[in-house]
Amino acid sequence: MKSLTALLILITVAFNSNAQVYKLPELGYSYQDYAPYIDAKTMEIHHSKHHQAYVNNLNKAIAGTAMETQSLMDLMFYASFRSDVVRNNAGGHFNHTLFWDNLAPVVAQSEISPELSLAITEQFGALDSLKVKLNQAAISRFGSGWAWLMVTPDKKLAISTSANQDNPIMDVSKERGIPILGIDVWEHAYYLSYQNKRADYLTALWSLTNWGSVSAKYAAAIKDSLLIELEKDSWPALKDFHKVMAQTFHPSESGNLQPLRTRSTELLTKSMLLRISIPPKSLDKKELHDALSRLEKACYYINEQVNKNAKDAALTKAIAGAHDIFHEVQGLCHD
Repeated sequence: MKSLTALLILITVAFNSNAQVYKLPELGYSYQDYAPYIDAKTMEIHHSKHHQAYVNNLNKAIAGTAMETQSLMDLMFYASFRSDVVRNNAGGHFNHTLFWDNLAPVVAQSEISPELSLAITEQFGALDSLKVKLNQAAISRFGSGWAWLMVTPDKKLAISTSANQDNPIMDVSKERGIPILGIDVWEHAYYLSYQNKRADYLTALWSLTNWGSVSAKYAAAIKDSLLIELEKDSWPALKDFHKVMAQTFHPSESGNLQPLRTRSTELLTKSMLLRISIPPKSLDKKELHDALSRLEKACYYINEQVNKNAKDAALTKAIAGAHDIFHEVQGLCHD
């Protein structure tokens, strides 16, 4: 999967024997340079304590696992398959890196690009209207979380919010897209200066927003193949089948056929629902539908063999065949 190149370069990654170690990104300015909009102590605690904790906890959580060699984008994209520790800390690292990268003192800010300005005008009427809507989203987010300006798979701008350290890239999010601007509404982001006055913090934050940086992220997001991946991943029936297939096939590789024997009917049901579901427009082609029909037949055969109490060797061969067809389906989704 292609990553958000510009941003992930900033999320410094060191490699040691193919193991991925994440590091706290340096800020472009000293802590006091963000004052008076965000005081130096808040910046120091937020960056060197909270963000550093996400980095430390993420490195600890993936140490010694296959996730050490996976990209941060993959850790987030498949968040529903991750532990809460990996999900929260991968999101915390990505979200904060994006947040810092879009903040700059007034004297260091660059102007919004004509392309982003036009997109904002078309979607929201004006930049000030966008700010109002983002503020409303941020204020209405109950408890800790984020408000986002993102590019959707159809290359439109949209506003969304997420709880805790989730973001629109994650498969746990209902609204998917590539975030280009994130607003942190955890209390540690503003409490020392603004206490419970979140609205005042949001107003002040616009004075630090570097629209030149947001514009660069917009330009990169529009061209990023991740948008295609997000569109494909918004096919719930495919995801549902994938989970059951993974939870039955992988144990069979090591000789454990019990999950398949107890869940063969579920696997068949998911394959039937997948076949009759509506795929994203970009995937809706005859070859895919043919493969889905063959996948359903393979799952029907597996369930039939389970009901006949077939031997492990026969079931192992049957689930391997269904798995091969599913890989074909996945390949058609990536063509």
